[in-house]
Amino acid sequence: MSKMRVLVTGANGFIGKNLVVRLRELSGYEVLTFVRGHDVALLPGLVAQADAIIHLAGENRPVDEKAFADVNAGLTLLLCDAIRKELAQSGRKVSLLFASSTQAERDNPYGRSKRAAELAVEALAQATQNPAVVFRLPGVFGKWCKPNYNSVVTTFCYNIARDLPIQVNDPAAVLRLVYIDDVVSAFIDGLLLSSEGFSWGKVLPEYSISLGELAGQIRAFKDSRDSLMIESVGDGLVRALYSTFVSCLPNEQFCYEIPLYGDERGVFAEMIKTPDCGQFSFFTVHPGVTRGGHYHHTKTEKFLVVRGQAQFRFRHLLTNELVDFITTADRPVVVDTIPGWAHDITNIGEDDLIVTLWANEVFDRDHPDTIAFKV
Repeated sequence: MSKMRVLVTGANGFIGKNLVVRLRELSGYEVLTFVRGHDVALLPGLVAQADAIIHLAGENRPVDEKAFADVNAGLTLLLCDAIRKELAQSGRKVSLLFASSTQAERDNPYGRSKRAAELAVEALAQATQNPAVVFRLPGVFGKWCKPNYNSVVTTFCYNIARDLPIQVNDPAAVLRLVYIDDVVSAFIDGLLLSSEGFSWGKVLPEYSISLGELAGQIRAFKDSRDSLMIESVGDGLVRALYSTFVSCLPNEQFCYEIPLYGDERGVFAEMIKTPDCGQFSFFTVHPGVTRGGHYHHTKTEKFLVVRGQAQFRFRHLLTNELVDFITTADRPVVVDTIPGWAHDITNIGEDDLIVTLWANEVFDRDHPDTIAFKV
């Protein structure tokens, strides 16, 4: 099958960069671009080559407010005229997807320019039945967004990562947000619409968070490098915010040190702690040395040898039953510790043993649930 040729206007902008990268990852699309500085006289020729258009080009913070109308409304009108011309000359419809803004609901220069662009797209669709979808986007955030420009999320992430001040005038003010990956997915899905005429698009999920909560969450990401207590970053808004925060780190912060504790047995280091899923650590054991020699009432752990040879031994506290396993890095085996069984680990190889460790709870020095017991 031939590829769908997609014209992306504003391809060098925040959303455009993410969209173009995603489209080029997919085998079914060929990307054409129109960016700031290109002559608008190029538009008819680009439209003639395209099967669909995603119109992102716009003005957010011009020096002269007149640019709102010239670019946001004017460029959209030119694009719609080019589609009409193509339809008249070849009878071929070119699907149009327009990224508008929730600001179109407001009576300010930017909002009025976005609303005028929406009306131009709607008029094109109604007059010609050319497929057209308008997405009224709330605040969009994610990687490659410009800080101190039009995204408070990126500004907070950028500044907090660098210990720069942020401004929170009203901590209770609520933001409506969508994540860039969800925006891109919704746009690509929108390319496949088969209905003719005008329709409204929607990006889901849409999130809401207060300015105060947003600032606190991003500060928690920053603090986690010292406390090792990572937030619940596996899904939803926190996942998207964490990805954005990490993408805003300066190059020199791509790595960071963690505390390392050593004694005659080897070294031990905690890597990550979580609020509800325990913690991750690693340790080493010198040849012939045994570590452990304790039991837990409730705590459980998982050990994985990543270098060397280890003997794990278990002894039941009540029956005195003894169990042992030998594991090596050549054959990955996860060893669980069992409540009510004392356990230890001995390096039976010739080199230092390296073991990764997950415990189902964060170590609490006041309630360690770790009782010494010779296996």
